Amino acid sequence: MVQSARSRTVLTLYTTATGIQCHRVRLVLAAKGVSYERVVVDPDKPPADLLDLNPYGTVPTLVDRDLTLYHTPVVCEYLDERYPHPPLMPIDPLSRARLRLAAVRIERDWLPEVDGILAGGRAADAARKRLREHLLSALPLFKAAKFFLNPEMSLTDCLVAPVVWRLPWLGVDLGREGKPIIDYGERLFHSQGFARSLTPEEKAMRP
Repeated sequence: MVQSARSRTVLTLYTTATGIQCHRVRLVLAAKGVSYERVVVDPDKPPADLLDLNPYGTVPTLVDRDLTLYHTPVVCEYLDERYPHPPLMPIDPLSRARLRLAAVRIERDWLPEVDGILAGGRAADAARKRLREHLLSALPLFKAAKFFLNPEMSLTDCLVAPVVWRLPWLGVDLGREGKPIIDYGERLFHSQGFARSLTPEEKAMRP
């Protein structure tokens, strides 16, 4: 018998094995060093308890005792406030606004191209080209600081890094021009937190 998520005393995350938005939340949790129960679901066949918690049946869905959250930016900001150390957003409002806006642009510009690649067919190659162009056009943002637009790791890195991790799996080659992006990824990928965020399926995306 499956234990009701509402009766659990530990944080519970409903996640897919390979979704970028799910990886984003898992990376926030790993960066915070928070223990949680990971429930991997098939998004095409959401379990009954997920549908009971979230009327849309979407993932990621986070359950913290009697609280259920299911919009990814809301989940990430809740975790950053709920577990304030280490902070994943800068203190000043201007820097926070820049990072939030960058995350919106990534969600609207990059992620649809990832979906287009994964859908396959004739449109996949065009989506690969557009994603590559989006990434290379963002080179100044990768060069601006040690992390994406910020001297410290932020919530926006928790979105950017899962995309960069998947580039070989998606068949996107940035070439020599993209070296700053590859270097950025390597700085994050070798951290213990990033390793903890990965599912077995995501680990298999890279040799």
